[in-house]
Amino acid sequence: MRWEFGRRSTNVEDRRGTGLSAPVVGGGVGAVILSLIVAFLGGDPSVIWEQTQRPSDRPYSQSPQTQPSAAEDRMADFVSVVLADTEDTWHSLFQQQGKTYREPTLVLFSNAVESACGFTRSAVGPFYCPSDQKLYIDLNFYQDLQNRYKAPGDFAQAYVIAHEVGHHVQNLMGISDRVRGLQRQADQVEANQLSVRQELQADCFAGVWAYHADRSRQIVEAGDIDEALNAASSIGDDRLQSQARGYVRPESFTHGSSAQRVRWFQRGIQTGNPAQCNTFAVANP
Repeated sequence: MRWEFGRRSTNVEDRRGTGLSAPVVGGGVGAVILSLIVAFLGGDPSVIWEQTQRPSDRPYSQSPQTQPSAAEDRMADFVSVVLADTEDTWHSLFQQQGKTYREPTLVLFSNAVESACGFTRSAVGPFYCPSDQKLYIDLNFYQDLQNRYKAPGDFAQAYVIAHEVGHHVQNLMGISDRVRGLQRQADQVEANQLSVRQELQADCFAGVWAYHADRSRQIVEAGDIDEALNAASSIGDDRLQSQARGYVRPESFTHGSSAQRVRWFQRGIQTGNPAQCNTFAVANP
């Protein structure tokens, strides 16, 4: 991926170095297992921890400061460029619709973080909080993406950011609010199905970004798309559940199968059109 000469976003908030530490309270083993299953590329982490104590009830302390390594600083530089490129893409697409794109903030953190969605540990993975319109990522996640989930490459890493930005786009479009409203009236299985459709749409929106990044700014190199497709496949619910417990329960999916995630990312990158990402309008996404 040709990123070194790209524009850097001014919407990066660096909270690395001083992490939060807290005792494990609420949620218990079930919450931990659920976090492992939906850890990567999630939307709103408050869904996971909604039954636990609220942040104000949960004491935490500052952990000692650590100095980010040169490799971590380079990765921070990289995600700033990717964020800037998503800004360029979505500003243009919103403008074509006569709308204004509000840029999200990307928060870099270590170990744990406090957001408007609550206290969240790194194990939850990258996430978007609609309440403060911020993306959160512990850069150590990329080590897991490469080593544990066998999805290496800088474009795979860019896909992670683009997916979370996709959730921000859903928030701006009012999709996230509508989904939450429907979920409140649904049983658990139906609520999970709505979550899957929302996640797949964010995958498609990530593909839309990749389409425009390639054609407008020529940052995509040979093999990059395969990296992103591999990342999408590696974090499908079926693969994660199979790895975690040896069997798969489709009714519990919250993000979509590997095949679904790949298919919707491909639709986005093949069309470059957000209107083609309506996962809610098809019978079997």
